[in-house]
Amino acid sequence: MPAEQMAADDGSRPPARPLDSIDRDILQILRADGRASIRSVAEQVHVSRANAYARINRLIEDGVIRGFSARVDQERAGQGASAYITLKIVQNSWRRVREQLQELPGAAHIALVSGDFDVLLLVHTEDNRALRELVLTKIQSIPEVLSTRTLLVFEETDLGPEP
Repeated sequence: MPAEQMAADDGSRPPARPLDSIDRDILQILRADGRASIRSVAEQVHVSRANAYARINRLIEDGVIRGFSARVDQERAGQGASAYITLKIVQNSWRRVREQLQELPGAAHIALVSGDFDVLLLVHTEDNRALRELVLTKIQSIPEVLSTRTLLVFEETDLGPEP
């Protein structure tokens, strides 16, 4: 399944099949090392390679696994400024706003949330000047965005499993 289809899951597919302990173990292994070979996964969960391959494909088809990615040190990758930006948006405009936010350079995570604001956006930019430009000229120019608040990230800790 192409990554675009995995990321575009809009709830139109049937729910994922229930996971058993082997499926959960496979997910844990792949979270720690998305490049783990089928052979390695099969050995670690004590199933055949064919069984491991079929299970991983089922997890992908069911949308449980949405894709594979690399954990990146943003600062070392030239993205020295990171921020969480909270947005208040016009009621019922989530889908339109999400589409526009996904196009922003440096947008890393977008979530519709409850509470004092509607959207939480994580961005990574080259520096504070680029962050300022992103917030003031791109995000605040989206018609459905009523207000923003920017929370600078001073330090991050990746809680994902170590490779």
